[in-house]
Amino acid sequence: MSQVQRALVRCVINGKPRETMVDVRASLTDLLRNEYRLTSVKKGCEVGECGACTVLINGESFNSCIYLAVWAEGKEILTIEGLTGETGELSDVQRAFVEEGAIQCGFCTPGFLLAAHEIAESGKTYTDDELRKLLSGHLCRCTGYENILRAVRKVTVKPSRSSPLS
Repeated sequence: MSQVQRALVRCVINGKPRETMVDVRASLTDLLRNEYRLTSVKKGCEVGECGACTVLINGESFNSCIYLAVWAEGKEILTIEGLTGETGELSDVQRAFVEEGAIQCGFCTPGFLLAAHEIAESGKTYTDDELRKLLSGHLCRCTGYENILRAVRKVTVKPSRSSPLS
């Protein structure tokens, strides 16, 4: 019988420093769900295909199901629980999803929200085709793609400054 190898992982999760011993074979999904009860990180396909387990690591989207927990050492991890403000107010991205009805069953929503947050944080304006490509790693079984696209567009399109009326 082989002995389970464990390693100490120190990282920041949703703005809070964390430290825990993990099985070196454990995924980041398992660490976040089992150790920290961050259940917005969904277990979908568990092979990096559906996007339900998406988290932001140092500001970049990753499928946490195929990202080993030990790789999180020294990293900053953001889940949906970290998007809300200190007093529970929704982020701009979350508000846009609610306003556009882009939430349907909710299973894919956390992954889409984090991808949308990453897109919005880029400060760039994208075409619809570019947004579709950026969101293509996320599967919505309720076919809410158009509502999701409208919500993401809402937080990425910067309002134009209108000229004074003459």
